[in-house]
Amino acid sequence: MKRTYQPKSRRHQRVHGFMKRMMTKDGRNVLKARRLKGRHIISA
Repeated sequence: MKRTYQPKSRRHQRVHGFMKRMMTKDGRNVLKARRLKGRHIISA
């Protein structure tokens, strides 16, 4: 049986990437919150 998750890098970037986050106000807030928390990786 085939596994359900077949990752694709480009798709992942387009949905969860930095540019996508920067497009919306809420996304920018997400990045801001992650920076304040001290995350080393702020987006996919």
